[in-house]
Amino acid sequence: VQLQASGGGLVQAGESLRLSCVVSGSIAVADVNNMGWYRQPPGKQRELVATIINKRNRNYADFVKGRFTISRDNAKNTVYLQMSNLQPEDTAVYSCYVWFGWQTHWGQGTQVTVSS
Repeated sequence: VQLQASGGGLVQAGESLRLSCVVSGSIAVADVNNMGWYRQPPGKQRELVATIINKRNRNYADFVKGRFTISRDNAKNTVYLQMSNLQPEDTAVYSCYVWFGWQTHWGQGTQVTVSS
């Protein structure tokens, strides 16, 4: 099983990015009940950003509510994180995960840097 995250980059405050996490191997995103995105800002602990639980319940950290949207495309076996109105405090390495088969599978992370 592999998770390939992409879409990070350097943007200015107020701009948008869409992160993608392609899941390959023996996992079908359509069968996953717990998936999402974490981030780790520089010098800080990893923090949960957004999740899809039980295939339809979307949950967001307070610091991204109204700005970020998590979604998935079963046909493409991909999980997305649409990020709008990015702020410098959103600078972090963003990693996707799926929980399946009684274990968590992680992507490698993609860097998002927001300049003021």
